[in-house]
Amino acid sequence: MSQVEDFEAHRATLTGLAYRLLGSMWDAEDVVQEAWLRWSGTDRSDIEEPRAFLVTVVSRLALDQLRSARVKREAYTGPWLPEPVTTAEAGPLDTAELRDTVSLATLHLMERLSPPERAAFVLREAFELPYDQIAEIVGTTVVNARQLHHRASVRLSEGRDRFRPSAGEHARLLTRFIEAAGGGDLEALTELLHEDVVSWSDGGGRVKAALRPIRGRRKVLAFLAGLMSRYPYGGTTLGEANGHPVLWTHLGENRQLVAIDVDEGRIRGLYTLLNPDKLLRVRPSS
Repeated sequence: MSQVEDFEAHRATLTGLAYRLLGSMWDAEDVVQEAWLRWSGTDRSDIEEPRAFLVTVVSRLALDQLRSARVKREAYTGPWLPEPVTTAEAGPLDTAELRDTVSLATLHLMERLSPPERAAFVLREAFELPYDQIAEIVGTTVVNARQLHHRASVRLSEGRDRFRPSAGEHARLLTRFIEAAGGGDLEALTELLHEDVVSWSDGGGRVKAALRPIRGRRKVLAFLAGLMSRYPYGGTTLGEANGHPVLWTHLGENRQLVAIDVDEGRIRGLYTLLNPDKLLRVRPSS
């Protein structure tokens, strides 16, 4: 197999890995391109396992990128949410773990992890790497790699339902939510929202959006009621991004993507993407 063929055979996996670590496909593609430059300049006779070599290179490049990205995200206008991508772009999704680690909800939660914790979690949960390889990538001991993974798992599981809904259940909950919101049915919305629901809106300074997370069912209900009373409602389309159902809506002149996280059959996380720069790679279903 040629050098190019060898790399291309692993490109989807490498892109999916970089995206999970960074939450941005633009940044992920930059990392994969840099990995190709390093691969093309490496003597292949010294490499026993191309996949292991490339995963290590991409992971380390992504970690470096993540550390600098965190500074930029702290200065971002309003909440920073991951860039949604089509399911096909998200890399392999043939296990429940792979699908969950690329969901918008999980990617958003991973922002609370340190870069080494995030790497340990993604490499172990999504790609099933042994702890000795994770330790080598992150630059730590095997014992500490285990601790990093454990801490990340605990932090990501806090307040989340152990049993994730099926795609059909997820889609039905989304549809019921938007019907209730569009119809101004506060009683139905109250039943759909978890008591501890949090709503995040990402306008990125490009589109008017809430500049802080809105926490708690009462406040989220008031926020939704205010939106519906001020802006014309343009209908919805059910679609898919990041391996999960999403809703496309128009509120006023703005197109937005809405994703949810579910706990105990109710919506606990509400993620609204309005920043047009983050909606370039995804489109509503035709």
